[in-house]
Amino acid sequence: MISKNQQKYVRQLELKKYRKREGVFVAEGPKVVGDLLQAGFTTTLLFATSDWMAAHPDKAAQVVSDDELCKLSFLQHPQQVLGVFKMPTTCDNMLSAPGPWLALDGVQDPGNLGTIIRIADWFGISNIFCSEDTADAWNPKVVQATMGSIARVSIVYTNLAELIKNTDKPVYGTLLDGRNIYEEDLSADGIIVMGNEGNGISPAIRQLVTHRLLIPRYHEGPESLNVAIATAITCAELRRRGQSIH
Repeated sequence: MISKNQQKYVRQLELKKYRKREGVFVAEGPKVVGDLLQAGFTTTLLFATSDWMAAHPDKAAQVVSDDELCKLSFLQHPQQVLGVFKMPTTCDNMLSAPGPWLALDGVQDPGNLGTIIRIADWFGISNIFCSEDTADAWNPKVVQATMGSIARVSIVYTNLAELIKNTDKPVYGTLLDGRNIYEEDLSADGIIVMGNEGNGISPAIRQLVTHRLLIPRYHEGPESLNVAIATAITCAELRRRGQSIH
C-alpha cells in the first residue's frame, strides 16, 4: 500500500524544481522503465502491479494495485510500473566524443523534445546539447515520448554559443535562406542545430552556423516543418551519405 507521503513525493516530481532538488525523474511503463533498468539507471522507488512483478521476479519493487498506480501516474492510462530514477551525471568525455552531435536551441514542446531524443537514438547520435531555455528532458512527458531512448542518449544543458565557439566542428543549421540539403556536403563529425518551434534558430546561434541548410519545399502552402520532423530529415540525410554509425 502506498503512503500519502509517497504519493505526494512522486506527484511533486512533475515540477522541475523538485526534480532538480532531488536529482531524480519519473518513468512509466514496461518499455521505458525496462530500458532504463537495462541501461543501469538507479531507482530510488519502484512501484509495480502483480502482473509486472510476475514477469520480472528478479526485480525489487513495491507491489501496488491498479488503483494505487493511478494515484501516482502522470498518464491517462497507467502501464503496470512506475519508477523514480536518479538523473545521470554529465559525462566528462562528451566534448571529446565523435559526432554527429545535436544542439537544441530553445525547443519548448515536451513532445517535440522527446521525439527528437528518440530520433537521435535511431540514427546513432549519442550526444544532445541543449540551451538553458530548452524544455527539461526529465519532464515526465518528455521521458515518456522518448519511448526508452533517453536511456541511451546523453543530454547536457549548456551555453550553446560558448560550446560552438570552442569547437572546430562544422555547424549545420536549417534556415530558410540555406542551400538545398540534398546538394550540400555533410560531415559525420558535425553539429546539427535545431531551433525553437516558432522562431527557429536564435540570432546569436545563427551567426555561428557555418553550413546553412534548406529542406526544400515542393509546393506553396506550409510555412515551416515541425522541428522534430526537420531533425529526422536532417539526420537521415547525413546518414544516407554512407557515414558510419557510432
